[in-house]
Amino acid sequence: MKTLYYNGTVYTGSSIVDSFAVEDGRFTEVGNCETDISGYDERVDLNGSFVCAGFNDSHMHLLNYGQSLGMARLHEHTASLEELVRYGKEFLEKHPVKEGRWLQGRGFNQDYFSDGRRIPTAEDLDRISEDVPVIFTRACGHCCVTNSRALKIAGITAGTGDIPGGRIGRYESGEPNGQFFDNAMDMVRKALPLPSKEDLKEMILAACGSLNSFGITSSQTDDYCVFTELPYERINDAYEELIREGRLSVRIYEQSNFTELSELKRFTDSGNNTGKGNELFKTGPLKMLGDGSLGSRTAYLSRPYNDDPGNRGFTLFTDKQMDEMIDYANGRGMQIAVHAIGDGCLDQVLNAIEKALEHNKRTDHRHGIVHCQISRADQLERIAKLDLHVYAQTVFLDYDNRIVYDRVGEDLAGTSYSWKTLMNKGVHVSNGSDAPVEIPDVMKGIECAVTRTSLDGTGPYLRQEAFSVGEALRSFTYEGAYASFEENEKGLIRKGYLADFVILSDDPFKVKESDIHRISVLETHLGGKTVYKKENG
Repeated sequence: MKTLYYNGTVYTGSSIVDSFAVEDGRFTEVGNCETDISGYDERVDLNGSFVCAGFNDSHMHLLNYGQSLGMARLHEHTASLEELVRYGKEFLEKHPVKEGRWLQGRGFNQDYFSDGRRIPTAEDLDRISEDVPVIFTRACGHCCVTNSRALKIAGITAGTGDIPGGRIGRYESGEPNGQFFDNAMDMVRKALPLPSKEDLKEMILAACGSLNSFGITSSQTDDYCVFTELPYERINDAYEELIREGRLSVRIYEQSNFTELSELKRFTDSGNNTGKGNELFKTGPLKMLGDGSLGSRTAYLSRPYNDDPGNRGFTLFTDKQMDEMIDYANGRGMQIAVHAIGDGCLDQVLNAIEKALEHNKRTDHRHGIVHCQISRADQLERIAKLDLHVYAQTVFLDYDNRIVYDRVGEDLAGTSYSWKTLMNKGVHVSNGSDAPVEIPDVMKGIECAVTRTSLDGTGPYLRQEAFSVGEALRSFTYEGAYASFEENEKGLIRKGYLADFVILSDDPFKVKESDIHRISVLETHLGGKTVYKKENG
C-alpha cells in the first residue's frame, strides 16, 4: 500500500518540503510528490502540520520505566516529606498489596521538600505501613529507601557491611536507617519478587505506549540491570515474543549492562555482540554504570563537593575492573557506553577507553559517555580526540540548573554540561531522558537544550552552550541513529529510510523558545503504521 502525505511542513532533517510517500514501511518519495490520486492507494492531508523523523531516546531504562508506571508516582508528590508519607498511605489504601509483594514507588526528590531537604528514612516509611514492605526510589535511581519491614525481609542489620561502590545509610546507633546508595541498593532489591515473562511484557508495552505518545519510535535502553537476579535471556525473550505477536511499537537498541567480566564473556560467547538482531531489536553496546548522581551526591568528583566537603561520591568499579571490562569488549569489537556524571569518574572512563584503543586500535568504534555532566576543559578535549559519542540528557537542566553551582562550585560548573562545546569540536551528541529519572517528554528536552533554563525559566545556565532548534531536533533524531550505527536507516525523512515519523501540533522553529514544551504530539508512525494518535488531535 502506497500512501501520500501532502500539504505539510515536513522537516527532512536538513530542509523543509511539503510532502512524502510511504510504501512497505519506508519513505519512497520526499518532496515534490505527484499529487495525482491514481498513483497512491491513500492520500493524507497534513493541513500544514509540522512533521519530522520519529524521535530517538538514546539513553533510558525502558523496562524500568514501564515498571515505574505501575508504582506510586512519587515525582507528583514531593512538595514535602509529609505529603510523601500521606500519599504513600493513600496509594496503599487504593492499591492493596498482595501477600509476598511490596509497595514500590519512584521519583521523590528531597531537594523539593518544603519541610527539610533530607532523604526519608525507614522511620518515615514505617508511618506508611509497618506490615507491608515499602521501597521508594529517588528520582535519580541512585538511592532508595525502605521501611523496617523491608529491612527485616532483606536481612539487613547493624552488622551488615557496605559493599564496593555502595553505601548503607545508618542512624547514629549504627542501625541501618533504610537508605541505600548505588550498588548497595541491590542488597535490598534482591529480596523483591521477580517478575514473570508476562509481567515483563506488560511493563514493556506500558512503556512503549507512553514513549509513542511523546513521539518516540526508537529507544536505546539499559534493561538488564533492572532485575539483577533475572538472566538477560528472559528479557530478550520478552522482547522477541512481542515482536512475533506484532505488538512492539518502539525500535530497541539494548545497552547491555554487565557488572562482571565473567557475565560479559558468557554474553559474547553466546553469540551476542553489537548490531546483532533485526529492525526492532538489536544488541547495542556494553553498558557500564561508572558512578552515582549529582542529586544524591554520589557522582564521583575529582574534588570534594562544594556543599558537602567531606564527600567526593564514589566509583562503582575499581580502575582494574573497568579497564578489564572495557578492554575485553573493545577487543571483541563491541561498542561501549559508560555512565559518567562526575569528572572524577570521567577521568577513570577516559583512561580505560584510551588504554583499550591503544591495545586494540579500532576505527568507527562509537564508544561513548552517557550523561557527561560534570567535566573539565581538558576532558572535553580528550573526548574529541578519542572520537567518542556523547549521550546527553538536556532535560536534566530543568532540575540541575538549581543545584549545579551549590554541588560543584563555580569553577567546575563553568565547564560542565558543555554539550555544545563538544559539538563544535566535532563530537556526535545524541539526546535522551534517562527515563524513569525524567519523563521521556522530548519537547521538554528540546526546550531545555535551546534555552538552557528550567521549564519555569530558572537560569539560563551557560547560555553559550544552547543548541539551535535544528541542533536539538537532530540530537533526538539523526544523532540517536548515529549512536546505534543506523544513520543510513533512520533519523531523517529521506527516500529509502524507515518511515518513522511524528506529526506535531506546532512548528518548533516558529514558536517562542519558552513555549516549545507546550507543543503536543498529534500522531506517531513506526514503519508507516500509526502507533499513536492523540484523542481529539
